[in-house]
Amino acid sequence: MIESLTLTDFRNHSACRIKTAGRRNIVITGPNGAGKTAILEAVSMLAGDKGMRGAAMNEIARFTGNGGFSVCATLSDDSDISVYFNSGDTNRHARIDGDNAPLSELGQKLRIVWVSPREDRIFVDAASERRAFFDRMATGFDSAHAGRTSRHAKLLTERAGAIKNYADSNWLDAIDAQIAATAVAIAAARIQYAGEVNYFLHDAAVSVDGMVESMILNSNAADAEREYLKYLKSNRNLVNDKMVIDGVNKSDFGVFNKKLNLPANLTSTGQQKTTLLNLILAHAKLIFTKIGAQPIILLDEAAAHLDKNALMELFEKLGASNAQVWATGLDSNIFDDVPNATFVTCIDGKISNIL
Repeated sequence: MIESLTLTDFRNHSACRIKTAGRRNIVITGPNGAGKTAILEAVSMLAGDKGMRGAAMNEIARFTGNGGFSVCATLSDDSDISVYFNSGDTNRHARIDGDNAPLSELGQKLRIVWVSPREDRIFVDAASERRAFFDRMATGFDSAHAGRTSRHAKLLTERAGAIKNYADSNWLDAIDAQIAATAVAIAAARIQYAGEVNYFLHDAAVSVDGMVESMILNSNAADAEREYLKYLKSNRNLVNDKMVIDGVNKSDFGVFNKKLNLPANLTSTGQQKTTLLNLILAHAKLIFTKIGAQPIILLDEAAAHLDKNALMELFEKLGASNAQVWATGLDSNIFDDVPNATFVTCIDGKISNIL
């Protein structure tokens, strides 16, 4: 868990520190535009990726600052981790206990998942949004998964360029072999994650549907790789100057509400939020059960679509998931009964930390 969090020149925070006192729930309240979401975004970056907003680094740095920023945290095991960006850099950097470290190593220190108003629409948004969401969840257990999806996207771009430039068939063969191997690894990780998280879901079920996933389920990974490679070699034409191929780049995740016997996208907004939160709870339980880590759950505008009783029920369930929860909201009164909590008031980038 996070014991303290320090932000420097991050969004509208020139300098602030939050001490959690080892508590499970950190509740951040304040008016719109105060910097509440920025605090959650800062925590999300400690997982090693671009964070919950996916913003460019120079957009995160405080407008009137020196062009850089830093996010530092002390964890319950007394280790220190940080992410920082300097003006003129092309990317952010990481440190663990004061030593420079690859960003990917941060994901081994903190397992972070988040729900923001953007994720509230995950069941009705485009398939690309669901793929990104579930791939991020799967990365919580398979740290190489994010690298595979990034590599696969780059290989597809390289393949399109090779086809447009009439590249030698041997070059295309080599690219297609890499794409097939990477695609099968991505699909296998998705299938495994869906199966494992379903064990902890009671009123819903996750499925993944796609060409490569179906190939694996119908045979095995080795046969799927050969079959998909054959498909790639037979589809090297451009349509309107664009490469059009099926694969893990077209796969979609589905979530079925077993209680209502309906796909989640056909249920009400409130029911979709409940299903999403149950999925996050199942994910947290899976993390703790499988790898023994305490996940960090970020809930931006936690009370949206929930009344006070539903919110308290949520925090009760979260407490049983062995997670540390960072939640934001406009009205502090609705969080009055949240147990084991540290309360933070945020106004104009300045905080009051009430232990």
